Amino acid sequence: MKFGEQLRSSIIREYQWYYIDYDGLKADLKGASGPVVIEAENGQGQKKQKRRKAPKREWTEDDEGRFVGKLETELDKVHTKQQVKAVEIARRIAVSEREVKDVVNRLNERGPGQDGPSEEEFLLLEEDLSDIIADVHDLAKFVQVNYTGFYKIIKKHDKMTGWHLKPVFDTRLKAKPFYKENYDASVVQLSRLYDLVRTRGNPVKGDSAAGGSQANFIRHTTKYWVHPDNVTELKLLVLKHLPVLVFNASKEFESEDSAITSIYYDNPETWELYEGRLKKTEGAEAIRLRWYGGMNNETIFVERKTHREDWTGEKSVKARFALKEKNVKSYLRGELLPAAIFEKARKEGKKSAKVIAEDERLAGEIQYSVLKKGYKPVCRSFYNRTAFQLPADARVRISLDTELTMVREDNLDGVQRSGSNWRRMDIGIDYPFSQLPPGDVVRFPYAVLEVKLQTQLGQEPPEWVRELVSSHLVEAVPKFSKFIHGVASLFPDRIDLLPYWMPQMDVDIRKPATHNFGITRPGYSGTTSTLDEDDEDDFDSDAEDTASSGRDGESSAQGSQRAQRRPAGRPPALLPDLEGQTIEQDVGDDAYPIYDSEDQNEEDRLEEARRVGGLTYYRTLPSTFAKATGRGILRLLRHVVPHQGSLIPRSSRLEMLLGTGPIESKRFRAPKGKRIHVPVRVEPKVYFAAERTFLSWLEYSIYIGVIAVTLLNFGTKPTAASFIVAGVFTLLTVLSVCYSLYTYLYRSQAIRNQKVARYYDKWGPSVLGVSLLFAVLLNFGFEGRQRNLW
Repeated sequence: MKFGEQLRSSIIREYQWYYIDYDGLKADLKGASGPVVIEAENGQGQKKQKRRKAPKREWTEDDEGRFVGKLETELDKVHTKQQVKAVEIARRIAVSEREVKDVVNRLNERGPGQDGPSEEEFLLLEEDLSDIIADVHDLAKFVQVNYTGFYKIIKKHDKMTGWHLKPVFDTRLKAKPFYKENYDASVVQLSRLYDLVRTRGNPVKGDSAAGGSQANFIRHTTKYWVHPDNVTELKLLVLKHLPVLVFNASKEFESEDSAITSIYYDNPETWELYEGRLKKTEGAEAIRLRWYGGMNNETIFVERKTHREDWTGEKSVKARFALKEKNVKSYLRGELLPAAIFEKARKEGKKSAKVIAEDERLAGEIQYSVLKKGYKPVCRSFYNRTAFQLPADARVRISLDTELTMVREDNLDGVQRSGSNWRRMDIGIDYPFSQLPPGDVVRFPYAVLEVKLQTQLGQEPPEWVRELVSSHLVEAVPKFSKFIHGVASLFPDRIDLLPYWMPQMDVDIRKPATHNFGITRPGYSGTTSTLDEDDEDDFDSDAEDTASSGRDGESSAQGSQRAQRRPAGRPPALLPDLEGQTIEQDVGDDAYPIYDSEDQNEEDRLEEARRVGGLTYYRTLPSTFAKATGRGILRLLRHVVPHQGSLIPRSSRLEMLLGTGPIESKRFRAPKGKRIHVPVRVEPKVYFAAERTFLSWLEYSIYIGVIAVTLLNFGTKPTAASFIVAGVFTLLTVLSVCYSLYTYLYRSQAIRNQKVARYYDKWGPSVLGVSLLFAVLLNFGFEGRQRNLW
């Protein structure tokens, strides 16, 4: 969707006169070169007018001054409206807080036999809070679309005129930062008030970590990416069902309260912790040091996460103990022993002896691993977390991590970042860490949503959770890890094995709304839209503009109104969803069309073998040549042999999302010299399944061999016909045994290496069946001829 059309379709009635005049600014830029009318005579002496585009006129200083003045006026307009509306929302929240407190106090102070607040009062308060939530949502959308508009018009200006306005206008934007409004404080206030009203003045109280001792429950954790345009809407949606989890309710909320920083350790020579966590091998560990809030926090948590496969019957474990910041350096060096760390706790008796013993054992194991295996700090992750959970109920816990940033902590390239300290001290929680060089920092483009469900056996998760995770606001990314992404992004020259999501980072995850889910204003929707004018954005055709020009996260009611106002015959303007396309579109005979194999490219393998030299190179050379020849033959056969599969009609959901036109398919490939690791679930029963399949093939091979022996040795008089037929069955037996052995070895190796391979067999059984039919018919024909039946 072009941005001009996006802007027109996103207009909210309350803000309709305060949006950036994008069309007017664009017209000013195009005014430098316009159509010129040229008169010419035809053969009959009549004058005829021709319109052609005049050559581009030089952009003058007067043009620049006029354009900058208009841009300043638009910025003042947007900034003023944002400030006024933000103050209005803050006042409305304050008034609602007084009203809620008044109603709750009357409820708590009522005497025996006295009537408390009526249900209607609570419903009115809930409706008022819902209206405020809708106001916050509309303001966030207003700010987002206007910021995108300023960014795009400045980029268009620099392209068309050759004058570089962006560096200068960045200063003006910083002076009037309407786009930097943080709604976290408002979200926390609204969450607390809405929880009071929803529970009718009786909010759930208790330990935030409670609920973990329930029996017969199932824990399920899923991770999603959330586009920045949808973050505020997602928070406002969740707070209507779960309150924001605040660990210190007596303290006023501050921005640094949500900051979480972790430093991950690994061996930079082997990267064993990285590969273990990426491949999800049994017992894979991750070691990190974490603190909450700013750099002045004196409590550091030393944590170890251990992965356990499901087939072991054990659960993955995260264990940690607290350590004073002043003792971290000496602990990691082995100068401070675990016994000394917990000596004070043992004397004070604040913890049981069993808990202290477990913490001491954990501290000893981590210290031994760091010293023995050479673990060093490699990367840091920083993010602001908003958690939603009932304080005494852990059945549903939702956390949203925003402003996720990965920073290098190593000294591998000779640059002293952390030096001899356990962490670098030149940064804190000052996102976006603009003081760092580009090679030291990676700013993740999305927020990370984590949904933890703890349900009883046979119990379904809440309906609103199912709607949330299937909505257009989130993109599922199973097994996403901040540690894995940080290492893969910060050390591209040292890491060869990449997680499966790395090649997809340039795919826009925004999607159109597919069902009625979103922020709605009680009983009213104030969106206006005009789509009768075509917008030709000639200079926004590059990939960057396409990725940043989509709109998402609006209410479903607004979307339905726009659909009703869309002119007849005009297809809906939808965002490109390449990931969704690859799921439902067939792109060939490959079993796994989204990714290429995690095997190394043959050229890379041969080049690596050439560097090693000797016997390794001479062993690799023939296998590489043979595989290349085999692939060439297969490609030739596919071109020669016609293949026409059944045409599967496009599903109604896919047609609704992408229309009836051709669908673009995309296959993700690893960069040259890299491999993509796709998660594969491997359990012991998988090995047994491969072995049973192999034994089944051997069983049928024996049956065919018995037939061959019977035909050859148990006839009254062996004939040429029986000899030929027995030979055919014997050949089938040998080929069947060889094929089954090769398939078994191939699958076993793929299972051991957790490789995404073809574990089904679409040719073997078919070829075996056809060959047996041919052999039986051949035997039938010879036998009938020998008996003079034909």
